[in-house]
Amino acid sequence: MSDPLTDVIQLLRPRAVFSKGITGAGRWSVRFSEFGKPGFCAVTEGQCRLAVEGEDPITLQTGDFVLLPATPAFTMSSLEPAPTLQLTPNASRQPSQEIRYGRKDGPPEVRQIGGWFEFDAPDADLFVSLLPRMIHIRGIDRLTQLVHMLGNEARHNEVGRDLILEKLVEILLIEALRVAPSADVPPGLLRGLADERIAAALRTMHGEIDKGWTVGDLARTAGMSRSTFFERFTRRMGTRPMEYLLVWRMATARNLLRSGGLTLDEVAERVGYGSASTFSTAFSRHVGIPPGRFMRAARTLAEPET
Repeated sequence: MSDPLTDVIQLLRPRAVFSKGITGAGRWSVRFSEFGKPGFCAVTEGQCRLAVEGEDPITLQTGDFVLLPATPAFTMSSLEPAPTLQLTPNASRQPSQEIRYGRKDGPPEVRQIGGWFEFDAPDADLFVSLLPRMIHIRGIDRLTQLVHMLGNEARHNEVGRDLILEKLVEILLIEALRVAPSADVPPGLLRGLADERIAAALRTMHGEIDKGWTVGDLARTAGMSRSTFFERFTRRMGTRPMEYLLVWRMATARNLLRSGGLTLDEVAERVGYGSASTFSTAFSRHVGIPPGRFMRAARTLAEPET
């Protein structure tokens, strides 16, 4: 049976990991401007305070893991107040450089591993919008272990490094999202998957994307009336059922067009359209360019430079 969470992460195509050690001692406070890329950190020792824009401040402690799918502006600090230093995220910083905040001498009072990566998919913003702004997880040792593995792998340019990093990030995302608290998250994918009946409809959409689904059909897979299903899906997911289905179909179509090897008729059939012309109209309206032009542009970008 299709797993919507895995489907979405695979389609997002996470890559380009940057990871670094961060320590702090004494009183310190740093504020980062909005970054946009997915960021994460794992606290391996001590405590600190994290204030993400739009969220209540939290105290991080040993074993905590935080995922910011779009990394809005945030402040990291000691538990004691201190003047705040404004910083700008720098993706070019060398992963091997450890950063020290606060008092420079003596042992650190807090240690963490922080990093970021990128989504190599044109639909990334659409799916990131279905995730919480901040995911805070406490007491899951394997997440910290995964971050350690990411940091170690990122620092060494060994054979197969990029492939290993890609797979580790996929695992990290799946682990973080599947254990994230779902009861208090805003409407979106995690909240929808936490609802057994809505999750059944999502698995149906992802597993049989080529079917001509209606709201009534999806309601029956969830064992609900049409009106109840529509209201519950919209409330849990933050988007209406057919809108989500369209987003998933277009994201899948982009992936198929980018991969090549299929005609427009074949792509149209795989994502639930009866003809290439109907598919082209829907794709052009959703993406902004015809599928043929999108496919040619993707092929040009994929060609190696000579």
